[in-house]
Amino acid sequence: MDLGIHYFTFTHPEWETTLTDRFTETAQIADEGGVNLLTVMDHWFQMLHAGGPFEPMLEGYTSLGYLAGVTKNVRLSLLVTGVTYRHPGLLAKTVTTLDVLSRGRAMLGIGAAWYDREHAGLGVPFPPTAERFERLEETLQICRQMWSDNDGAFHGKHYQLEETICLPQPPRGTIPVMIGGGGEKKTLRMVAEYGQACNLFGGPDDESLAGVKHKLGVLREHCERLGTDYDAIEKTMAYQGDALGDVDAFLTQMGRYKELGIDLVTLMPTPYQNPVPWATGLVEQVVPRLNEV
Repeated sequence: MDLGIHYFTFTHPEWETTLTDRFTETAQIADEGGVNLLTVMDHWFQMLHAGGPFEPMLEGYTSLGYLAGVTKNVRLSLLVTGVTYRHPGLLAKTVTTLDVLSRGRAMLGIGAAWYDREHAGLGVPFPPTAERFERLEETLQICRQMWSDNDGAFHGKHYQLEETICLPQPPRGTIPVMIGGGGEKKTLRMVAEYGQACNLFGGPDDESLAGVKHKLGVLREHCERLGTDYDAIEKTMAYQGDALGDVDAFLTQMGRYKELGIDLVTLMPTPYQNPVPWATGLVEQVVPRLNEV
């Protein structure tokens, strides 16, 4: 099993003067220590349960562009882009630029968006849920077209593009798409139809384990119905638990998730603490053993 780090909080001691240095050092520790995926959030305001809008938050793709310049190995993504935040043609171009400059390390993490306060706060339209999912599907179609030989028009219900030109193309020909969320009717169906990865939520309890098992079963059903390869989809999980408090117990639990099919687990630093020693502990104590799970 692989490890991901989700750098979801910039709130740590003396962040006003140490934010950039700690962000950089954490990323380089991850990059050199065998972490497979490094993600940041796509939010303009911090989430309420992590301190709210008056805590620091950096813009996502600017942050990933910076990380591309200070790392060499780790994959880079947002977890995840809100579909309402950027016009899909520009989003595809932005992610392609990241992929080119990182030499093929970008992933497009994307979802239907949810944080209404930041939309209202910064004047961004926030359509109803059903429309956001329609926009998500059109965005996935537009990205697929822009990462292909077809540079013609796209005319959808919500988006009209006259030319889907995207040069240079991604170094790998396309960019893997991770669709975040576990909605069984729409989200997991889109994973099966358009995605190369899913992202679910897990935890240390049996209920979380059962929930992930159920969601993967639903995903498999969608793949079978659509004729897509379930095994080719990377199954990732954002883990809401502590890995370093009891490493043996954590690894035992990861073995159970691995049996379900989880390929990568993403861990998050604790707000208001220095993330550097936390990341150091992960690459020293967790990564070598997790790779054997």
